[in-house]
Amino acid sequence: MREIIRKRFCFYGSVQGVGFRFRAKRAADIYGCTGWVRNEWNGSVTMEIQGEAEAIDHVIESLNRSLYIRIERMEEKKLPSDEKESSFRTEMDY
Repeated sequence: MREIIRKRFCFYGSVQGVGFRFRAKRAADIYGCTGWVRNEWNGSVTMEIQGEAEAIDHVIESLNRSLYIRIERMEEKKLPSDEKESSFRTEMDY
């Protein structure tokens, strides 16, 4: 049986206005992850993502491969999974 985990990431750097949320949603959909992503008032981006550890790693790698996104720092926290969540969405800004 596959283990589903959930993590919250806070990304800092050149992460707003560069297609970050679009790319995160696309990668999450490709790798079968659920959760959400949103811009924050301080210029950072927060993402909660749920799926297999390898799938989450692929989403992060996809973000790091972007020509425009520049992640200078990333904070990560493990969270309890949400069994009711069924999709990945882009939330409105702060």
